Amino acid sequence: MTSALNSSGRSREQKEKSIWTPHQVVLTLLIVLVSLTCLLPFINVAANSLSSKSAILSGQVGFWPVEWTFDAYRAIFADPAMVRSLFYTMVITVVYTAFSMILTVLMAYPLTKKRLKGRKFINALALFTMYFSGGTIPIYLNIKQLGLLDTPWSLILPGMLSTYNMIILKSFFSALPGELEEAAIIDGANDFHVLLQVYLPLSMASLATLTLFYAVGKWNSFQDALYYIQTKAYQPLQLKLYHIIKGSQAVDIAAMEGGSQSMATEISESIEPATIIFATLPILVVYPFVQRYFVSGVTIGAIKG
Repeated sequence: MTSALNSSGRSREQKEKSIWTPHQVVLTLLIVLVSLTCLLPFINVAANSLSSKSAILSGQVGFWPVEWTFDAYRAIFADPAMVRSLFYTMVITVVYTAFSMILTVLMAYPLTKKRLKGRKFINALALFTMYFSGGTIPIYLNIKQLGLLDTPWSLILPGMLSTYNMIILKSFFSALPGELEEAAIIDGANDFHVLLQVYLPLSMASLATLTLFYAVGKWNSFQDALYYIQTKAYQPLQLKLYHIIKGSQAVDIAAMEGGSQSMATEISESIEPATIIFATLPILVVYPFVQRYFVSGVTIGAIKG
């Protein structure tokens, strides 16, 4: 009798759990709507990149390619300047992200120590940069005087430290138990050893999240290259994409880069979406591997400010 009652109670609880509440339905529909809002434009761009010129001009392309063709992608991969720009942008992004993470860690860790003299003043200086900037012209003149103009270092050194990311990591470090550091110091560890052997291994979620922040920000940036770079060999992929989107004709691009003019004429409408996909896919491939650290990395770092 008791077992029958228990089984009926469990089945009732399972049914209650399986029934969606109105709140869950509305929330699920909202998430689906937002996801479609982000996904459908990308699908449309991909469909245009694989469609013929006539189908695009006639407005037949929606979320599925019409009159399939890979000519735009063939033209991109056949262009040595475009392929070289892709690998060049990868190198710039990796170097910038590595330097940025090193600076972020080296600034966030000392600012968690109350024994650091002038800690509040340094914090105030860092926060000041979040509200006030020197402006585009003074920054440009500064880069010019330093001899960084029209060099790859003009894409790496300026803006290498994000105050926002530093505050996230500093908050995460502050939330770690102080007993761990005390135990390491008793064992003879100095600050450098505590950072490398205690703090960093426990901060992988935040480190991965901030690494993605830096990498995505640098990969998508083009304004710094637009201001500081003139030599075509130093132009990143996003700057080339910017010129295409702003109205550069595919025939002119092909002529300057030594491509086929007839091929460019045929793919003039699909070269822009194909270039967008070409520039977006590398970061999309990397994103899923660190996406799972996003929530834990940012929220844990926000526990203690």
